[in-house]
Amino acid sequence: MAGFDKVIESPAAALDGLQDGMTLIAGGFGLCGIPENLIAEIKRRGTRDLTIVSNNCGVDDFGLGILLQDRQVKKMVSSYVGENKLFEEQLLDGTLELELTPQGTLAEKMRAGGAGIPAFYTATGYGTLVGEGKDVRQFNGRNYILEESITGDFALVKAWKADRYGNLIFRHTAQNFNPPAATAGRITVAEVEILVEPGDLDPAQIHTPGIYIDRLIQGTFEKRIEQRTTRTAA
Repeated sequence: MAGFDKVIESPAAALDGLQDGMTLIAGGFGLCGIPENLIAEIKRRGTRDLTIVSNNCGVDDFGLGILLQDRQVKKMVSSYVGENKLFEEQLLDGTLELELTPQGTLAEKMRAGGAGIPAFYTATGYGTLVGEGKDVRQFNGRNYILEESITGDFALVKAWKADRYGNLIFRHTAQNFNPPAATAGRITVAEVEILVEPGDLDPAQIHTPGIYIDRLIQGTFEKRIEQRTTRTAA
């Protein structure tokens, strides 16, 4: 079944076709469950004018934040941006656009895009800056705003375990934005810690079926902790 094998030999090959000006959807939450190797490859390539849809933009020197160092990102669609000084500087000097989106709405935008749903109504954001200029409908006496779904030229996700057919299992918190992001790309690339043969995964434990995955790489990961919190031993 060689035709079903999604494994690609390198991040460079996995991002074949990536061009300036594209829209990328990236999984992860903070620094948890982020596609580290694919992000590093984008930096190496110097791809520019990117629109990136992700919960946040990493930190100054890790995660998506490294793409800000050479101003490769034109626009971020995010729900949290508080850990990145470069992000703040570029936003304030007008070189980085930001579409700030409520976190649940952002996840649903990805999920809806992957499901072929062009838009949906949500109560979140009604009566705030988020809802300005958007269509408003009332359902059961409550006001809702219309939000458009999101799709990308590429979706980049990180999984814990996968088989060669692209069936993915995410570990713990990495289940956050990765599953909906994986469905919303024209080309979806997954990087994975553990690669097994087809049939080795319990079908009941698979979070994202391989039909959504176009390319798969196995990588090594730093897994940096964004905010290390410890307690004094008793």
